[in-house]
Amino acid sequence: MRPPKKTIHVISSWVHRQPPKVKAFLAVVAGMLALVLLRVIVHDHDNLFVAAEAVHSIGISVLIYKLMKEKTCAGLSLKTQELTALFLAVRLYCSFVMEYDIHTLLDLATLATTLWVIFMIRFKLKSSYMEDKDNFAMYYVAVPCAILALLIHPSTSHHIVNRIFWAFCVYLEAVSVLPQLRVMQNTKIVEPFTAHYVFALGVARFLSCAHWVLQVLDSRGHLLTALGYGLWPSMVLISEIVQTFILADFCYYYIKSVFGGQLVLRLPSGVV
Repeated sequence: MRPPKKTIHVISSWVHRQPPKVKAFLAVVAGMLALVLLRVIVHDHDNLFVAAEAVHSIGISVLIYKLMKEKTCAGLSLKTQELTALFLAVRLYCSFVMEYDIHTLLDLATLATTLWVIFMIRFKLKSSYMEDKDNFAMYYVAVPCAILALLIHPSTSHHIVNRIFWAFCVYLEAVSVLPQLRVMQNTKIVEPFTAHYVFALGVARFLSCAHWVLQVLDSRGHLLTALGYGLWPSMVLISEIVQTFILADFCYYYIKSVFGGQLVLRLPSGVV
């Protein structure tokens, strides 16, 4: 007699059979329920931003462990790391000239580790770099972000160049993970440390998005007004949501793989 299927397997199988529109609707509902839960259990919503930074740091630590212990960068996207370094460098510049605070130090530490990862991939572990799989053209994301930043940027009293740079780094951060997702789609098989790293990015992005959404709700929309006028406040919020949904599908398959006891994540076609 065959043992009954675990509830998680039954649910995941049912979700997998649904059409894309139903999956999108379920993702929205799940996200809203998660926001309600966070609003109830987290009293100071600023802690969500701290938690996002902590989870991101954990993801980077996993990545560093992979490079140092396994001596391979297989499955990692150099282009995602370079895009990450680019938006962090721009954001650091903006932080120094616009609003220097503790987040500036956090970004500086993240930029330093990202540059180290780039050095390892380009030079120390170049032989294991899957260049043919890392084929997402960077200008597909960098150029549209630059054009969007020229059109929609903060309406503060800072110099126009600094405001455009700030908008550029916000938009670029939202899509910087796309080359990494392309690599994983090309390989179809994602080894554990890379999967842990990308999942940590997904969790960090969700917590950051939740922080912004709950702050807007708590302030009854006044936070958007404080960010300026025009389309910029809405674009900040949209960028946070886009970051979350870009990684939502991968996170679903990651959780399904973990509950299924699989050490290696296998992605079906069309996930990203």
